[in-house]
Amino acid sequence: MTFHIGAKPGEIAETVLMPGDPLRAEWAAGKFLQDAVCVNRVRGMLAFTGTWQGHRVTIHASGMGMPSMSIYANELIRDYGAKTLIRIGSAGAMQPHVAIRDVVLAMAATTVSTPSSTMLRDLSYAPHADFGLLAAAVSAARTRGTRSHVGGIFSSDTFYDERADLTQILTRHGVLAVEMETAELYILAARYGVRALSVLTISDHLITGEALPAEDRERTFADMVEIALAAAFAPA
Repeated sequence: MTFHIGAKPGEIAETVLMPGDPLRAEWAAGKFLQDAVCVNRVRGMLAFTGTWQGHRVTIHASGMGMPSMSIYANELIRDYGAKTLIRIGSAGAMQPHVAIRDVVLAMAATTVSTPSSTMLRDLSYAPHADFGLLAAAVSAARTRGTRSHVGGIFSSDTFYDERADLTQILTRHGVLAVEMETAELYILAARYGVRALSVLTISDHLITGEALPAEDRERTFADMVEIALAAAFAPA
């Protein structure tokens, strides 16, 4: 056990999928894992361990924002031996060619600040995905026929941002989408020498104002989870 995870030794798999929402973790475990068992309920941050096609997998919620992601990713890696961490979450599109329901595979993550900023200090560190996972996810998306995009995203440390120019600047520089967790996950993966990737479903669009209807989210998010699982266990 740790301060924030109540799982016993051995109850967390080396491969961990991390949605932000605890209820999405419960949904994904019920839909994709066999013999899933709840291994954490501390602070309502649900986690389940089971198997997918014979591979042991944990689905552990991260909460919202990089500080919360930092807590859980640190403990999962340092205290439970997680080796592959894949964020599965939603994002807002920032390019005209990225549409609602598309999947974004985050190659790199731009950010203003993360919980690691005090450690990195004056460095402009470039957080990036594990190439093997990224390549496997691209292949999995193509095999499934899922419309996907590979490129940079923006990990924001605020949800209600009042900088009106920020979206325009990021869009001009080719950033595909915005979310709130990936940059810190990628930094921690580099620090500990483990694999990380973010597979994101576009649920809303910052340019057009479109949003994914609630009734369509489960079907669309299923594509994202299947891509993440296929990437995690792709042959080296």
